[in-house]
Amino acid sequence: MTLVIGLTGSIASGKSTVSKMFSELNIPVIDADQISRDVVEPGEPAYKQIVNVFGRKVLHEDGTLNRKKLGKVIFANEDHRKQLNEIVHPEVRKEMVLQRDGYKDGAAPAVVLDIPLLFESQLMDYVERTLVVYVDEGTQLERLMERDQSERVDALERIKSQMPVSKKAELADAVIDNNGTVEESFQQLKDILHRWNIV
Repeated sequence: MTLVIGLTGSIASGKSTVSKMFSELNIPVIDADQISRDVVEPGEPAYKQIVNVFGRKVLHEDGTLNRKKLGKVIFANEDHRKQLNEIVHPEVRKEMVLQRDGYKDGAAPAVVLDIPLLFESQLMDYVERTLVVYVDEGTQLERLMERDQSERVDALERIKSQMPVSKKAELADAVIDNNGTVEESFQQLKDILHRWNIV
């Protein structure tokens, strides 16, 4: 039986770091963000729909999607944002399920779905266990400002635009407290996987 783990966190909580740890333990990771980039490549169904709806003005000269231009269009208009989500999200979900089921058929002991908006998008039924990477808000703010070289106000705004990581931690089956060192987080991950009979 393959255990399907949903991995999530909040901006600058260290989810990418924990995602890499799974790879080090030879547990496959399906990255929703990567899939959302793949499904809008030229020739893909979602790409064709985006061009039909938003026109060629959202493309680079070489025909690839210009994310900045598309971003300006959708952030200025709630309806456009909904339209884009209705095009992209079903394709991402379809591909995630396809990859997940491929690993299950291959009898991997576990597979991870790395989904930033796992709870917000109500995708808990895609997974069997949920794991949240948690940091306190002060640490999160510091890391985000350092990572993106952003001002405190901007960083706070981005944090506040998401579901609080403390709320996600309450909803999760297990939590990695990522306020400490990478080694401490890795040990927590191994302990959780041991409890779940994976390693």
